[in-house]
Amino acid sequence: MMNVAASLGQPDIDYGDQFRAGIIVPSGNVVAEAEIRAMLPRGVAPLFTRLALRGSSEAELIGMLSGLEGAAGLLADAKVGMIIFHCTAVSTFAPHLAGNIRTRIEHATGITAFATSDAILEAVKILNISRLSLLTPYIEPVHRREVAFLTAHDIDVVDGECLGIDTNAEMATLTPSALLDWVARHNSTKSDGCLLSCTAIRSAGIISRMEQLLARPVITSNQAMVWHLLQLARISKRVEGFGSLLGDTRKGIGTR
Repeated sequence: MMNVAASLGQPDIDYGDQFRAGIIVPSGNVVAEAEIRAMLPRGVAPLFTRLALRGSSEAELIGMLSGLEGAAGLLADAKVGMIIFHCTAVSTFAPHLAGNIRTRIEHATGITAFATSDAILEAVKILNISRLSLLTPYIEPVHRREVAFLTAHDIDVVDGECLGIDTNAEMATLTPSALLDWVARHNSTKSDGCLLSCTAIRSAGIISRMEQLLARPVITSNQAMVWHLLQLARISKRVEGFGSLLGDTRKGIGTR
């Protein structure tokens, strides 16, 4: 069937008429928006807002949540169908924190919400990963808290490494080829899946290559969030080119 806009000689603009998702990202993140748009199928639009996050100290990470209700309210103004708090380091700060984030957003807006960590947990479950390798760009305390978070949810983190980077802006300078080389150096035989964590690294374009290299599933923060969004929104369109998790969006409906 001919596209109406094309038949009229107009640009074909995707306004997200099937579903619009409101997404809260850290203020210094210049990667997540591009990757999310690339991975979402046509008809599903991400609408973004930001909360201040300029470093990785405990005070800065927890401080990002001080404006949570206000940011969620701005997205609610746009009548989005779902609101996502999209920062891995904050949502994995403590085992209970994602639940608190969801509750605060839903109480403030009446709109279904989830956090990045919810998506990661569901992705690990649906891919049947029992022994996980965790690679992060974070400073050591943030990496350790993510290990503790995953362990608290009965996920066995068998190995991994962090790069010691403090800010989203610095994380964004890691090239996909550098990330691929780093992953290749940590091809652990102990794990049956790899989590390359963080919403601010340029990982989406190399997920399939990483899976070929490691011969096991690879999860990234942006990929897991998009997959979980599509599951909760009951959108079953296939999304090719971003790894086995997104390759078949019919893999179960995520639960919280």
